[in-house]
Amino acid sequence: MTRFWTKRTFIIVAGLIFGVLAALMTNWGNPPNMGICAACFLRDIAGAIGLHQASVVQFIRPEIIGFLLGAFITSYTFREFRSRGGASPMIRFVLGAFVMIGALVFLGCPIRMMIRIAGGDLNGVVALAGIIAGVLAGIFFLKRGFNLGRATRMHPLVGWIMPMLMVGLLLLAIFQPGFIFNSEKGPGAMFAPLAVALVVGLVVGFLAQRTRMCFVGAWRDVFLVRDYYLISGVAALFIGALVTNYIAGNFGASGIYHWGFADQPVAHTDHLWNFLGMSLLGLAATLIGGCPLRNLILTGEGDTDAGMTVLGFIVGAGIAHNFLLASSPSGTGTWGPVAVIIGLVFCVAVGFLMMERVK
Repeated sequence: MTRFWTKRTFIIVAGLIFGVLAALMTNWGNPPNMGICAACFLRDIAGAIGLHQASVVQFIRPEIIGFLLGAFITSYTFREFRSRGGASPMIRFVLGAFVMIGALVFLGCPIRMMIRIAGGDLNGVVALAGIIAGVLAGIFFLKRGFNLGRATRMHPLVGWIMPMLMVGLLLLAIFQPGFIFNSEKGPGAMFAPLAVALVVGLVVGFLAQRTRMCFVGAWRDVFLVRDYYLISGVAALFIGALVTNYIAGNFGASGIYHWGFADQPVAHTDHLWNFLGMSLLGLAATLIGGCPLRNLILTGEGDTDAGMTVLGFIVGAGIAHNFLLASSPSGTGTWGPVAVIIGLVFCVAVGFLMMERVK
């Protein structure tokens, strides 16, 4: 049994559980092909607290709260909580905003990209190629000494701030005061029961904290050091979601999914900007050291630099919808392509300017 239950086995099992839950969340009320999406759900939270006025994507998603609190509880239980920070937090904040802009041009984070493919949406394959291109660009800088600096230990209270903010968000989700915005139509009006969403989030937070799961770091490790540990979890999530979709009847004449590019749920077919949007995400996420999910998990472990990145995600979501950057099923936003180009230029500039000489 000990020989069978290795780290690799654990991340494969974790990926399968994650994929099954992500697919089932659609059947339990979340939007189609958006059972779990860190970027979309952070965007919905940004709308719920008034950072943008896109009325169809405003809702406090308990899954996000569960991810962070699940990682917080797990890291404390296993004595891995460390309050730390100070490694270029402002640059991480801006890079986080560009990660979100890239995700909202495509309409999904790397998790949703895999879920979309598992739901027959081949636009996700274009996005996957974009992420790989962005990761390869990021590796170019990593190999030449790119470094955002070293984090230092901080007072434990500092690491508690973001988990406590999540507790506050949970209370807002439960009691629904009048200043919270909730969508009456669109993806924001489609959600699983609060208790179900929170429990699923806590489970995913536990699994992601124990396995170090990352949907950008997986590709980085494959190309940089030929390590296939993380990518095995990504592959397992895809298989779990795909098989669950077929068993649950989500494909077929009476299902909500079909294979192809056109007429996919909450998606568009502008391949160039699907590719470049996720290239921006892949590059920026490689520079900050992880995908949106990974940064949420690190924040729960006490990493305040990751916490600044998460705040960058939320502010980036507000910017994307307030300034017509985010895409919709009808196509890219008015200024979305411009923002992607600006983001790519910014990432390349940061990459070159923060390279240390390789000894």
